[in-house]
Amino acid sequence: MIMPKTLSEWLAYIERVHPSAIEMGLERVAAVRNSLQLAAACPVFAVGGTNGKGSACAMLEAILSHAGYRVGTYTSPHLLRYNERVRIGGREVSDDMLADAFSAVESARADVPLT
Repeated sequence: MIMPKTLSEWLAYIERVHPSAIEMGLERVAAVRNSLQLAAACPVFAVGGTNGKGSACAMLEAILSHAGYRVGTYTSPHLLRYNERVRIGGREVSDDMLADAFSAVESARADVPLT
């Protein structure tokens, strides 16, 4: 397989390989994280529920940033551009940064389906 290079190519590829059924749980994500040899050296907040996740994330981001922390935030969905979903230090990450991250995850996931 020829790896996608641009963000738009990655998004099209992800849509094509997306499993039809969604598997609940974080075991698959943990397996890919372990394959990438990632370990969080900082607190991680997971915000769930039916309503208010975006507002809760915005408040956490503002509070932690004001306290001097460098904050990374992922939210979904986006309104206009995929980059709206991923912010570091209050700024959207670039297309190239996202494409590089997708490439690393794709290499690490092997046959693990991600949704």
